[in-house]
Amino acid sequence: MANLTIRNVEDSVVERLKDKAAQSGRSLEAEVREVLKQAAHRRTREEMLAAADRIAAMTPKGVTQTDSAILLREDRDR
Repeated sequence: MANLTIRNVEDSVVERLKDKAAQSGRSLEAEVREVLKQAAHRRTREEMLAAADRIAAMTPKGVTQTDSAILLREDRDR
């Protein structure tokens, strides 16, 4: 595994990370590792658009989609 040294982190950021670490029952170091891991695995904009295109391609041509606001309103009115 690699080691990183990060300098000049704002005090407010460090305090926030310490608070989040305490809430999660982790050390500050473990919390920072988790934050970095999540950031590294987050999908890029291009990956999300490609996934949306794949999902849209599953809908047969000529089939119109119902506005989600209409579906939510119908569900709420039940």
